Amino acid sequence: MTFAKRFVYVLKSSSEPSKYYTGLTSNVPARLGFHNAGLCRYTASNRPWQVDVIVQFTDERRAVAFERYLKSGSGGALRHLR
Repeated sequence: MTFAKRFVYVLKSSSEPSKYYTGLTSNVPARLGFHNAGLCRYTASNRPWQVDVIVQFTDERRAVAFERYLKSGSGGALRHLR
């Protein structure tokens, strides 16, 4: 049985180090290129972006739930751990 991999990723802005973006994808390098090309309205103004955190899931429902948690007030604190 083959499971589709899903990744929850956190990007950190290189130009504004206090800015982060959280997303969900099946292809992190392609998605990073999308963000750095300015094709996402939420990340276009703080380019370039670099990957800060990647968490891999084999269950899409869990990946979606984790992304939602990170984007919540409680989960947002995890992105800023150094």
